[in-house]
Amino acid sequence: MNKPQALHNSLTGIKGLVFNEPLLFEMGSPGRTAYSLPKCDVPEVELEAILPATEIRNPIDNLPELTELDVVRHFTRLSQWNFSIDTNFYPLGSCTMKYNPKVNNETANLSGFAQHHPYTPETLSQGSLQLMFELQEYLKEISGMAHVSLQPAAGAHGELAGMLMIHAYHSTQGTQRKKVILPDSAHGTNPASAALCGYSVIQIQSDERGLIDPKKLESIMDEETAAIMLTNPNTLGIFETDILKISEIVHSKGGLVYCDGANLNAIMGKTKLNRMGVDVLHFNLHKTFSTPHGGGGPGAGPIGVAEKLSPFLPKPIIEHADGKYTLNHDRPDSIGKMKAFYGNFGILVRAYTYIRSLGPEGIKQVAEMAVLNANYIKASLYKHYHLPYNGPSLHECVFNDKLQLKNKVSTMDIAKMLIDYGFHPPTVYFPLVVKGALMIEPTETESKETLDDFIVTMKKIAELAETKPEVFHNAPHMPVVSRPDEITAARNPKLRWKPERSELS
Repeated sequence: MNKPQALHNSLTGIKGLVFNEPLLFEMGSPGRTAYSLPKCDVPEVELEAILPATEIRNPIDNLPELTELDVVRHFTRLSQWNFSIDTNFYPLGSCTMKYNPKVNNETANLSGFAQHHPYTPETLSQGSLQLMFELQEYLKEISGMAHVSLQPAAGAHGELAGMLMIHAYHSTQGTQRKKVILPDSAHGTNPASAALCGYSVIQIQSDERGLIDPKKLESIMDEETAAIMLTNPNTLGIFETDILKISEIVHSKGGLVYCDGANLNAIMGKTKLNRMGVDVLHFNLHKTFSTPHGGGGPGAGPIGVAEKLSPFLPKPIIEHADGKYTLNHDRPDSIGKMKAFYGNFGILVRAYTYIRSLGPEGIKQVAEMAVLNANYIKASLYKHYHLPYNGPSLHECVFNDKLQLKNKVSTMDIAKMLIDYGFHPPTVYFPLVVKGALMIEPTETESKETLDDFIVTMKKIAELAETKPEVFHNAPHMPVVSRPDEITAARNPKLRWKPERSELS
C-alpha cells in the first residue's frame, strides 16, 4: 500500500510489532494435536451405540490440526489487534464508554458471590438478596422512581419490560391504546420495543433547537396514544427544557412518559426523573454504572417505575421486613418473569460496588465532570467542525462533516483517519437527524491530557482535509485491516470457509 510518508511521520500509535495473522484453517499440519490424554480406563464404545443418529453431527472435513502453542500464539496475536477501554479513549457518543474500575471485578469475583448457586434457598442467600435490595434502593434514590426491578438483562430488555408494563397498565384501565410517540432522535431500540408490544410508532420531528416542540406534541397526542418514549438529555446531548410541559400534555390525555436512561450519566445526583413527570425509566448499568459493555457477555437493564405502575413489575420482587430479605412471587398483576432467577447477578454486584465506591457526592461529580469534558471538546472544536445544533450541551456534542465535504472528505473518512492516530472513532451517522453526524462523548473518566491529544488530532485532521484530502480515501493506513468493503460484508457475510486439504499442506 502506498502510505503518504510525510503524513505518517507525526502519527501516534504506529510503533511496535503488529503481526499479520492467518486464519486457523491456513495454519497447522496433519497430525498435530494440542492435547495429550491418558489411555481410557473403561471399555470403549462406538458413539452410534449410545446415541440416536439424529444427535450425532456429521464429520467436519479439513478441520485445522494445531499444537497448543499454535493456538495460544494465534489468539494472543489476534488480541493485540483489539482496541479496548483499557488501552485507549473511546469517544463513542450515546454509549458512555467509561472505564470499568477493576475493584468492581474483584468484588464480583469474591467467592461468596461468584460461587453462590442461584438455587440456594432464600434463608442461605441473605447476603446476595441484601446486596440486590440495597442496589434497587440506590437506583430509586438516584432516579426518584418509586420502585425498581433488577431483572431485565440489558437496556433494550428493560425497554421491553417497561413497555409491557405500560401495556398492562392501560389494559387495567379498560381500553388498550394503539400508538407510541417517539422523537426523530430516538435510539433504534425504542421503536423496536414499542412494536414488540403491538404499538404503532408515531414520529415527532425535533425543532430547530433539537428538542421536542410541545405544540407539535399537543397536536398529535390523543386518547389512542399509550406513551411517549424520550431520552433526557436527548440524543443530541441537549436537555429537554420543556419536559414538564411535555409530561403535562401526555398525562392530560391519559398517556404515560417513558424515559430511556441512556444519558443518565449527565444528570445523576443533580436532578431526579420523577420530578420531570417520568413514569417509566430504564437504567443502562453498562453506561452509567461502569459495568462491562457488550461483547456477548451478560448485561443488566433495571427498570424504575412510578407508584401507579408498581403492580405490574416483573416478579418476584425483593422485599425486606423483620430483618429478612425475601422474594415475593405473589404478584397477580405482574407482567411475569423477565429473566431466569433474578437477573445477571455478577453485573449487579459490579454496579453496587461502583455506587458504594462513589457515594452521593461522587455520583454528583461524575455528572459534573462528564458535562465539563464534553463542553471542553465542543468549545475546542467548534471552529473546525460544523455544529448543527449549537445550544447548551450536556454530556456529548454532535458535529458533522459539512465543512469538510467541500473537499470531498466525509464523516467516514474522518473516522477512519482517527484510527491512524491511535483513537477509536466517535459514533458516526447517528442520530439520524444530523446528516453526517460525528457524535462525541468523552465521559468523566478521561483526563485533560487525553482530551487535549484528541482535540489536537481532530484539528490536524480538519487541516489535512483542507490541504491533503486525497490521503483520506485509503485511511486507515496503519492497521492490519485497512478499509474493507463494509456494505458488501454486511449484505453478503462470509461466515464459513471450507478449504481443500491441498490448501493446508
